[in-house]
Amino acid sequence: MKKVIKNGVIVTAADTYKADILIENGVISAIGKEFNENNCEVIDAKGHYVFPGGIDPHTHLDMPFGGTVTKDDFETGTIAAAFGGTTTVIDFCLTTKGKPLQSAIETWHKKSKEKAAIDYSFHLMIGEMNDKVLSELPAIIDNEGITSFKVFMAYKNVFQADDATLYQTLVEAKKLGALVMVHAENGDVIDYLTTKALKEGKTAPIYHALTRPPEIEGEATGRAAQLTGLADSQLYVVHVSCADAVKKIAQAREQGINIWGETCPQYLVLDQTYLEKPNFEGAKYVWSPPLREKWNQDVLWNALKNGDLQTLGSDQCSFDFNGQKDLGKEDFTKIPNGGPIIEDRMSLLFSEGVQKGRITLNQFVDMTSTKIAKLFGLYPKKGSIAVGSDADLLIFDPHVKRTISANTHHMAVDYSAFEGMEVTGEPVSVLCRGEFVVKEKQFVGQKGYGQYIKRSKFNELNINGENKQLTM
Repeated sequence: MKKVIKNGVIVTAADTYKADILIENGVISAIGKEFNENNCEVIDAKGHYVFPGGIDPHTHLDMPFGGTVTKDDFETGTIAAAFGGTTTVIDFCLTTKGKPLQSAIETWHKKSKEKAAIDYSFHLMIGEMNDKVLSELPAIIDNEGITSFKVFMAYKNVFQADDATLYQTLVEAKKLGALVMVHAENGDVIDYLTTKALKEGKTAPIYHALTRPPEIEGEATGRAAQLTGLADSQLYVVHVSCADAVKKIAQAREQGINIWGETCPQYLVLDQTYLEKPNFEGAKYVWSPPLREKWNQDVLWNALKNGDLQTLGSDQCSFDFNGQKDLGKEDFTKIPNGGPIIEDRMSLLFSEGVQKGRITLNQFVDMTSTKIAKLFGLYPKKGSIAVGSDADLLIFDPHVKRTISANTHHMAVDYSAFEGMEVTGEPVSVLCRGEFVVKEKQFVGQKGYGQYIKRSKFNELNINGENKQLTM
């Protein structure tokens, strides 16, 4: 059945205006006023904003790590994402050295197929670069539509790749039309500092932060940026947490290097003192990069406002406090890294950003949806409210106040990283390709509805504003 969303305020990355939206066959067929509402489901959005559905570019669902597996899989994780206003996630497909890349992709398809409640795609981890890997990449881009490659500069002896691998990945990405992503921390120095700390009997969660200082993130970010410039390629730095990394990204952008930066809500509202909570509660806040001293928050907010950082991901990577995080009670290096963020990403940015005057409404949409769609080959199918775009829409109440809690969230994990935090603004209804996933704050979707999305190649012109033309 056709749908009409009426009386809402439409907000895109560029415009804010009142209009109605006509939805047919899963796409936006018209935007205007006074549509014929016969044989239509009418959705009254009076008093609400209508945003493009959120796109989360950074999730780890059903991911093995540290002898365990993330608590949220593609079913619970995407349902929670939908409650948070997100209609598409891009998850990280982990590879194993010596094994075909395609085998890892098939594993991720098995994890996600018939489970995801919203649309999804994959990034592909590159842990080594050799003739076999090189031979696989063109087909993966063409057949799988995976056009972003992740290189870890940290997690020595687990995920970490060397600089030669990073550089070769950048070179190939330039040739093939892909965007390279980096986890920017100096894994070799971290390995030394963590070993030293444990020898000195320093085992508490706070040492996770103290052995991964911000200088290490800044150094790796600068190194990756310079290698990107040398390769004349393109780079996306994930989960930027500190002033050191922001500075390196800003300097590289001034030099004309194609580099973009993502931060996450946890770095905007939480700080290093959370890792000092008593009774091992600090383990709830162990992820990488770690939380930083509070003053870094102002730097991150300013970077979002002025464009030195461009997107907001969640880095969703949830582990239960009881039974998973407590694997590291005697050794902070054994605490599974990650937190439950996916559901609160957009509400936190709206409440702490828009409502407090740190960013504009249009910037909010750009950071949570449009810029991500453009960077990762989803635009204009996703990330916009335009005729011909998928009807991925978020109806959002900007006035309601609520308190975040594990008692009311929809993630499978047993705690909230933002427990007790009051926010203003809440998703009310969420549509993915024209169908309700969440309606009036109730889940009405179904697992398996989400489709795997093949993405187009990296296109710098598209990112910089020369929009593709939609075809019907």
